[in-house]
Amino acid sequence: MIKVQMTTREGNKADERPAFSRLMLLVFICIAAVASIGILALFNKKQGDSGSSSLSTGLFAVKRGDLTISVTESGSIKAVNTKDIKSQVEGRATIVSIVPEGTMITAEDVNDGRILVELDSSELKEQLSQREIELTSAEASYTDANESYLIQVKQNESDITAAELKMKFALMDLQKYIGESIAKTVIERCGSDPNSSLDTSFLLEDSSSLGGSASRQLKVLRNDILLAQGQLEKATDVLEGTQKLHDANYASDLDLMSARLDVDRFRIQTESAEEALNLYQLYDFPKETEKFLSDYREAARELDRTNARARAQLAQAKAKLASAKSTLDTQNRRLKKLHEQIEACTIRAPAVGQVVYWSSTERWVRTKIEQGAEIPEGYKIITIPDASEMKVEVKIHETWIDRIEPNQPADIRVEAFPDKTFTGRVLKKAPLADAEDWLNPDLKVYATDIGIDGTHDYLKTGMTGKVTIVIDKLPDVLYVPIQSVVTIEDKKVCYVAGSPAQKREVETGLFNDNFVQIKSGLTEGEKVLLNPPKWTEPEKTAELAETGSEPVKEQTEVQAVQ
Repeated sequence: MIKVQMTTREGNKADERPAFSRLMLLVFICIAAVASIGILALFNKKQGDSGSSSLSTGLFAVKRGDLTISVTESGSIKAVNTKDIKSQVEGRATIVSIVPEGTMITAEDVNDGRILVELDSSELKEQLSQREIELTSAEASYTDANESYLIQVKQNESDITAAELKMKFALMDLQKYIGESIAKTVIERCGSDPNSSLDTSFLLEDSSSLGGSASRQLKVLRNDILLAQGQLEKATDVLEGTQKLHDANYASDLDLMSARLDVDRFRIQTESAEEALNLYQLYDFPKETEKFLSDYREAARELDRTNARARAQLAQAKAKLASAKSTLDTQNRRLKKLHEQIEACTIRAPAVGQVVYWSSTERWVRTKIEQGAEIPEGYKIITIPDASEMKVEVKIHETWIDRIEPNQPADIRVEAFPDKTFTGRVLKKAPLADAEDWLNPDLKVYATDIGIDGTHDYLKTGMTGKVTIVIDKLPDVLYVPIQSVVTIEDKKVCYVAGSPAQKREVETGLFNDNFVQIKSGLTEGEKVLLNPPKWTEPEKTAELAETGSEPVKEQTEVQAVQ
């Protein structure tokens, strides 16, 4: 149900309307008048002579018969499949040349790559040499970074190998000095703490476990003591014998003195050997052991530093290489994109068909397609429709859209060929509504495509087609004209002719542009008023039906089935 509400305003308020509104109102009144005349003519045609008689009397006899429920809308003919050619040039590009609209593109043109549109590429070509220079510089930087990276890898290998050898040799020196087993024990006691000190006294407690040069040196010092002690004992015995001989006057004083000197000398040697052993154990042995151990531990730390330094230097070289590679890739992409942009300035024939300018198919376009026009990126320039499969794009009112389904049959008439009737089927309908007119935003319509059966080379894009979609066929039903049914207090009512006219509640069903199904409330042959009273007060109904007059009020509400 659509409620049409007409409000009579005071004269001084009407005078305040803008001139544009008054003009638009006048236009709408004229259109409504023309539409009413058309509907009346169509109604007369359908009703024949009896219908003419009914109209002249303002009555209609309730009829029984088949009622076809359909919706008729006009729209534009377009190809189901079209090849849209858009500008792929970034920013805005000027059309240098374009083929005339209507040019037919043949298969030979497609194979030969016929040029349809040329866009200005002068600025892009000026950038080409600069981009090539930047690419060459990026390639040189990448080569340098790659070589530096390879050199750093080899340098790291050499540095790490040298540090490992230094650590190995330091361990060998320690093992050579105190022996392998003691060296292992010493290293384990010190652990990984660089500040820990070594107490070597435990190494001398059991000197037999020592090995290496330290053990040999201890043996030498101890042997020196033994030799000195032996010489001392011998010299002492000689002195005692010489003393006895001297006392018996068999040895001179010189011999006695010489024997005493030998004893003193060997005593000094013994003391010196013992002192040497003592000094070695107290100072030389700990010093040398600490030194070799320190050299080993320092070599181990140097190896750790070398590994860390190698990782850092390799990471830097790798980052430099990655940066150079990224720059090179960026320059390659920029140059490739520039070539693509230059190539996009020349648009060649992609498919067979007729050239149609985009601005010719759309009413509201920002830019007219012509030579010298500036085209933004993504803007359609040309469409090449596939004439083998055409459709009509119409907009269906929201009251009908739920009854429209794909594959519903439709009849199509084209204004350019009024003697021909085409058949077709619903292809698809839009899931969301569009506003039909900004002057009436509450009116919602749904874009719907109706395919035309067969191939018709004479049908062109942009032609106007009128589509009649058959929604349902009701066999053997009662029906009356839609204007005979009004709504009073949310009830459907017809006025049956009589003296006075009788208001009768009815139950309605489906309807088309002219008739509405009557499910109950009327019988076949009963005559109903074609123009029911507009005043809805019950006590005025009889008066209106008899006199045909209407009271004057500031506000009148008419509710009709649409």
